[in-house]
Amino acid sequence: MPEFLALKYIDLNLATALQVILLGFIGGTLSGFIGSGGAFFMTPGMMNLGVEGVVAVASNITHKFGKAMVGSRSHGAAGNVDRRLAIFLLGTAIAGIQLAVWINVHLFKGSGDSHGAGGSAAANLYISLVFVVILSVVGITMLRDALGSRADGDDVSGPSRRISDFLSRLNLPPVIYFRVADTKVSLWVLMAVGVATGYLAGTIGVGGFIGVPAMIYIFGVPTAVAAGTELYLAMFMGAYGALSYAYQGLLDIRLTILLYVGSLIGIHLGVYGVKVVNERYIRMVTSLIILLCVFSRGIAIPVYLGQLDIINIGNQWSTYLNAASKFFLFASGIGGALVILFHVLKAYRRRRKIQETLLVVREPTLSKAG
Repeated sequence: MPEFLALKYIDLNLATALQVILLGFIGGTLSGFIGSGGAFFMTPGMMNLGVEGVVAVASNITHKFGKAMVGSRSHGAAGNVDRRLAIFLLGTAIAGIQLAVWINVHLFKGSGDSHGAGGSAAANLYISLVFVVILSVVGITMLRDALGSRADGDDVSGPSRRISDFLSRLNLPPVIYFRVADTKVSLWVLMAVGVATGYLAGTIGVGGFIGVPAMIYIFGVPTAVAAGTELYLAMFMGAYGALSYAYQGLLDIRLTILLYVGSLIGIHLGVYGVKVVNERYIRMVTSLIILLCVFSRGIAIPVYLGQLDIINIGNQWSTYLNAASKFFLFASGIGGALVILFHVLKAYRRRRKIQETLLVVREPTLSKAG
């Protein structure tokens, strides 16, 4: 029976702990704002801090479980969770998670000693390649859609429905109606999206960045309902993924707790921000942050190729590339969080000004009545 915790893989000092808390805060803010777990930022962020990729994924997917409960509760109170849709997706998402865990563990432990030495570079390379390929497609698609809305002169237009309308015309039975999302989806499409969501959640800790866009662009679900439903689904995926990685001895509960410390504060700011920011603007900010994170992870790929002796790269260049990767990642996350906080503060001040105006108007009225 393997050890439950991955403490043997990590030397966690104070400086690293504070940076993990910062990752959690930024990831939580982004999570509440865009309806994802923020793992697209936190997983590579921990890897930049020296955490093995597979341990970062394991700790992050565990963190996803608890944070998703908080986020889905907020969305549920607003009526933005389609539980029936989430349950249908969960059936095949578990299969996707299991496949991802098997591949990651095989790469990490299969080509090295019992501590993963020699296999960590292979696992890190695999995680980084999947991250770059998948999120490049997601980021570019979202950016093109947001810019397309702007070019059409319609700042309040919703996401493109071309794919969902095309699939609805195909009418692949059995077709299931989801009342809260107010959409009909083929069971076969649901199963494919569920596997993809679970696989990416288990591989890189980023299930929401397939689940949310798929619900919006493929299913035709409103953005708010897609965000709330994904968070509800993430509770169950996070719990299953956490148990799977913990059984393999790759879960560091310390990292999970540190992520919680930051993210549970940030998520409330993000949830408020999504109420006061234009939907097209949300998609644009999200896509730019994703693409900067992709660029950051892409910079680190030559380092892993060098560790596997696939290319020749000196230690000095490895240091430079790691530093550049870390800089771009934190720059994108901090920049995105500041943009969100700016709009939250702007909306708060506007609301206070309106309240003060109403108070001033009300006082003379009450005086005359007296």
